[in-house]
Amino acid sequence: MNPVSRRTLLKSAACLPLLNACATSEAPEKEKTLQVEAPFPMPDIKECDFSDAPVFVITDLGADPQNQEKTSRAIAAAINMAAKAGKGRVVIPPGQWPTARIHLKSNVNLHLEEGAELVFSENPQDYLPAVHSSWEGIECYNYSPLVYAYQCRNVAITGSGKLTAKLDIWREWYARPAAHMEALVALYYMAHRNVPVAERDMTRGEANLRPQFIQFNRCQRILVENVSIENSPFWVIHPYMCTDVVIRGVSIRAHGHNNDGVDPEMCQNFLVENCIFDQGDDAVSVKSGRDHEAWRLAMPTRNGVIRNCLVRNGHQLLAVGSELSGGIENIFVDNCKIEPISRQANVALLTNILFIKTNERRGGYVKNIYVSNIEAANVEGGVLCIDTDVLYQWRTLTPTLDKALTTIANIQVSNVTVKEAKFICEIKASAEQPVTHVRLSNITVEKIHGKPVDVQNVEGFIHQ
Repeated sequence: MNPVSRRTLLKSAACLPLLNACATSEAPEKEKTLQVEAPFPMPDIKECDFSDAPVFVITDLGADPQNQEKTSRAIAAAINMAAKAGKGRVVIPPGQWPTARIHLKSNVNLHLEEGAELVFSENPQDYLPAVHSSWEGIECYNYSPLVYAYQCRNVAITGSGKLTAKLDIWREWYARPAAHMEALVALYYMAHRNVPVAERDMTRGEANLRPQFIQFNRCQRILVENVSIENSPFWVIHPYMCTDVVIRGVSIRAHGHNNDGVDPEMCQNFLVENCIFDQGDDAVSVKSGRDHEAWRLAMPTRNGVIRNCLVRNGHQLLAVGSELSGGIENIFVDNCKIEPISRQANVALLTNILFIKTNERRGGYVKNIYVSNIEAANVEGGVLCIDTDVLYQWRTLTPTLDKALTTIANIQVSNVTVKEAKFICEIKASAEQPVTHVRLSNITVEKIHGKPVDVQNVEGFIHQ
């Protein structure tokens, strides 16, 4: 049995003591229970509810729209007061409010009123000291995400206001020079040798690992609702090792490097609905960690629903991987639309509707992925693409230290309408580990520019 097979037998329950440690108050928590339909047994999702929470307004604590330091202190003070009260809403009133990092706590709702805008500093020093985070599936200490919650429960970001990242410095870090790539290689080898995460400080030297905009790390019962988000240093919303996550009615516009919209990683029981994505990368990218790091953490991503979303720009509607070593299962995408920003231009905006990507190092598994009721304009690639040899720059950066193939099974795509695409389905699997049980049904592409169906090493392929 290879290393991945042994590790994937570990149950995610091993992570539960860590998650349960995050509560900071004994106050009773008000919650809603969401029943979400899916083509697999989908657990009810617990959603936090702050409708009866006391309010803490940052202007009452000295916030100044002309002073970042005062505003940052006021936000931190309001968060501390809300947490101490057992539950609270930290209110950002109308206006532009400059701020450094925001660290949320359990039972706190960061609420942006209509006309409110939090403008986050572009200075990396404002995101120190380093915090426990991750970079493309490997844990490390890095610059704090702009909004960060660690081992929290019952935490929310809501309202009709806006969060904006200034990109002056981060934009320079979008380039990946030699020092940056060398730091990534060093981090990869640290994970392979199981160096303690506390010793993996990536804020030293010129590693320049950009932080996520919003990261919930090892949290329970998360809500992000109705806010708008503009720009991002890295991934936009990153729930990491979380349970019961709801992302609803969020509008994201971020066209920088690696600007995925939502990246649920090693998460369970999550819902992304009624969102608008205008991305420089994937709209939703489901992940479960990279190689040895994911085998160590042993928490699969499972039970996720993405529905009623609009994609105006991006790479994929749904990407699965390539960080998937912990396993991904039971993901349902339904009733989503991809349309060009300019109907007159009618340009291709998406690369693929569903893209599953892995390589010989990842191991893990992908199973029970369902996509249905999708309407798209032009697609540069196709409806379904599966590629088991995606290594990007890592092909030459490091050798394959442990070969561990990914099992991919039960992929179902139905009721999809596309105006133009290169293909309907393209699958490139290995003879050593074929993809199994792929079903395409009721797929309509008005104009196809290449070979409609091209599948290699697939067992149980149905196209009807």
